[in-house]
Amino acid sequence: IAGNWKMNLTKSEATALASGLQQAASSCSDVQVAIFPPYVYLECVLAAAGSIKVGSQNVSEQPNGALTGENSTDMLLDLGASMVILGHSERRSIMGESSQVVNAKTRRCLEAGLTPVVCVGETLEEREAGNTMSVVLQQCQESLAELTQEDMAKIVIAYEPVWAIGTGKVATPEQA
Repeated sequence: IAGNWKMNLTKSEATALASGLQQAASSCSDVQVAIFPPYVYLECVLAAAGSIKVGSQNVSEQPNGALTGENSTDMLLDLGASMVILGHSERRSIMGESSQVVNAKTRRCLEAGLTPVVCVGETLEEREAGNTMSVVLQQCQESLAELTQEDMAKIVIAYEPVWAIGTGKVATPEQA
């Protein structure tokens, strides 16, 4: 079970939520829980999260350099993060990230030892046009291009239908 906090919460709220989630998750030994707070709260959330995996909402495809506002895999590892969300619909649509960029970031994460959580999903228009499977398949093929079976075993694929994000509409288990 993974939760993306997006651009929400204050430092104290993030710490309290992580602590509460850690307490609740400690009684669920058969479930792996991961949380993805805003980058600025990674360190305090990691300290409060205990056994819960903590990841970043994004990472640069570059190892380092003059990239204002970006974060590298080394920075994430240095803080203690273990996972990274890649290809989230907001990054794809608002920030213009292509599946090729997602592929580069996925490779960077794998090289660094971080678990990539690669997001795929269709818009409402694509779903209503009957293109769900072709859209998701194309995103998978391009985002995961040229990865080995060994690489694929280290990746989480998250299906997130764009039409269900923040709209009050929920994908049924059959749709997912």
